[in-house]
Amino acid sequence: MAVNKSAVVCHSGGMDSSICLAMAIQEWGADRVLSMGFDYGQRHSEEHRRAQQICDAWGVDRVVVPVSALAEITEDALTNHALPIDHPEGAPPTTLVMGRNGLMARLAAIHAAHIQADCIYMGVIQVESDNSGYRDCSREYMDHMQTVLRMDLDSNTFEIRTPVVSMTKQQTMRAAHALGVLEFLLDVTITCYRGIPHAGCQDCPACDLRNEGIRKFLQDEPDFQMPFSLS
Repeated sequence: MAVNKSAVVCHSGGMDSSICLAMAIQEWGADRVLSMGFDYGQRHSEEHRRAQQICDAWGVDRVVVPVSALAEITEDALTNHALPIDHPEGAPPTTLVMGRNGLMARLAAIHAAHIQADCIYMGVIQVESDNSGYRDCSREYMDHMQTVLRMDLDSNTFEIRTPVVSMTKQQTMRAAHALGVLEFLLDVTITCYRGIPHAGCQDCPACDLRNEGIRKFLQDEPDFQMPFSLS
């Protein structure tokens, strides 16, 4: 896709990256934003369909980049579907994909430079680093990546934007609500590692964090109309 854009959003079809997409659209306009997904052999392909549904609804172009080599050079429960989804005490969850966000950032940045975009958006959030041991979900990590990418791209102004990185999951719900997209995203996005929509499996680390954030949001917004039940 060679059409020039202003921003590339690494967009999985989950809540956090979809909120970033909405924020990018608010700033740049839908026609100036590109949604970029990555097919790395993850446990389910439903997230790609959901991401495309969001882009169709919002009028955003989308491209999906194959990164099948990840399954050949590392092993985790997202690329090896035979491994159980687990979070052993004192260790990262088995869903940690080594270096995934750094790889996505680099690929997105390369394409951003090609289409003359000055920034990429990443839906990383520190709470996942703190609670799940995802080392590549912090702003510190993205600052290091940004430094390297500025060298790669020969640009002192290139940015990795991480607008939800310091938020709690409850705050991400508030941000989506303020943008007027929360009900739609709760209905359409998929967070569950097992590919179950809405409340998900209610067992994996992703579901635990997301559903806790929803419950806390509903305590402050009891009149909000949920598109599904958490019970």
